[in-house]
Amino acid sequence: MEQKKILIITYYWPPAGGPGVQRWLKFAKYLPDFGWKPIIYTPENPSYPLLDETLMKDVPENIEMVRTKIWEPYQLAEKLNKSNKKFKAGQFDVGKNQSWKSKLSIWVRGNFFIPDARVFWVKPSVTFLEKYLKENEIDTIVTSGPPHSLHLIGLGLKNKMPDLKWVADFRDPWTEISYYKHLKLTKSSDKKHRQLESAVFKNADITLATSYTDAENFRKAGANAVCITNGYDESDSGQKAEGQNLQNGQAFTLSYIGVLEQLRNPENLWKALDELIKENAEFAADFKLKFVGRIDDKILQSIENSSLKNHILNLGYLAHGKAVEEMQNSDLLLITNFPNESSKGIIPGKIFEYLASGKLILSFGPDKADVSKILEETQAGKHFSYQDTEAVKSFILDKFNLWKNGSILENPQHIEQFSRKNLTQQLAEVLK
Repeated sequence: MEQKKILIITYYWPPAGGPGVQRWLKFAKYLPDFGWKPIIYTPENPSYPLLDETLMKDVPENIEMVRTKIWEPYQLAEKLNKSNKKFKAGQFDVGKNQSWKSKLSIWVRGNFFIPDARVFWVKPSVTFLEKYLKENEIDTIVTSGPPHSLHLIGLGLKNKMPDLKWVADFRDPWTEISYYKHLKLTKSSDKKHRQLESAVFKNADITLATSYTDAENFRKAGANAVCITNGYDESDSGQKAEGQNLQNGQAFTLSYIGVLEQLRNPENLWKALDELIKENAEFAADFKLKFVGRIDDKILQSIENSSLKNHILNLGYLAHGKAVEEMQNSDLLLITNFPNESSKGIIPGKIFEYLASGKLILSFGPDKADVSKILEETQAGKHFSYQDTEAVKSFILDKFNLWKNGSILENPQHIEQFSRKNLTQQLAEVLK
């Protein structure tokens, strides 16, 4: 049977690193198993915040790639202020950490580049793809954001080709994402963001959300929304099946894998660990705090000014396979979310690789978060608010004592629903 063609419009594609690239890289890997031929449309000269050449091995052989040039203002912004490099990953200095240059750069970013700085790729892409889709008889497209400007490519094509089936994939929300309120938007800019978002919701045939709460919120805003979460790939190196949890043994290691910015900084955790080190000599002798990824300089400076200083192992950004190995060499895995209630629907993609590692998860975020629901369902860890300190101390100390006594820490259950292949099968059902 001949495969149906689907054009995936994505900014992030290998050699881009980080979580943003994983979702459609894995869908593209498994879609042919369910009757779809993926074709990738991506920039020829993107400005990625992170690179990971090892992800190239996951790109399907002979996959059709379509590329056009993009102009982005980030190089100019970085010359004005080096901290502007954070913008490419949706990170900002906040509060007392903001210099006047940061404030100016954030204001310019929020009000001059709507919805984001990749907006200059929209019009040339619509012109190019309208012809390409017709010539290649493709009637289904996906736009993946952020950057949400890619959804405007879908909107432009839908306006020109009403019979085109358009799936708008929101890896993160648009106006409901936590850093939106930090963009220093004027009333007119805020109105424009919301009008564009609404147009996408109402014109896309299907809107994909990565969390249960986001899907519900998108439906309330007029979208035909379906939740397909992110997941884990069983073929990734270092990951273990259920029931194969192994202890690190050498030190009681709490690890954070990924990017940690100021808006998701678990200050109560650092306080709890600082107190445990001061109060418990055994804990102080055996504890290690490991970072794998890019940790905000201001967060590191703060931690290094506490008793945690001599317990930190900062490995920096590692290739994806190596990062997965470091998950295995841990006893607790840390995940953080934005603290406000509007972010309870965000499910960080790394939680699924955490689940696949078989390690216990320590989570921070708003109450009644979707992450908490997953942890309860899989018995994989505990979720706390950013106000908890004593409860966090008690949880960590309890797990430390289990580790000290040679007990196997809990294993997650029923995680196969989050495998990339099973999720791709769900996607194929939606595309019918």
